[in-house]
Amino acid sequence: MNTPEPAPSDTELRSWLRARVAHYAQLDAAAIDTTATLTTYGLDSVYALILCGDIEDHLGLALEPTVAWDHPTIDALAGHLEETLAQTSPSGESR
Repeated sequence: MNTPEPAPSDTELRSWLRARVAHYAQLDAAAIDTTATLTTYGLDSVYALILCGDIEDHLGLALEPTVAWDHPTIDALAGHLEETLAQTSPSGESR
């Protein structure tokens, strides 16, 4: 049986997103500001779609392809993903 992994903490998710953006931008992760827009690092629509696919694979979520444009910073994206994970997890279900 395939048990879902626990949702990553906000810090883990930001760190993972920072690493992905750094990879695409060919920069060190420490150089990535989580409050800067993704376009600051040269991420265009192609990279936004790739990032969306990476997030889907990493978290097991189905996302709209515009998620990176709707939440244009790592902080905003991480917050949205945390909220989405909380809503889809058994502990996040309404009672």
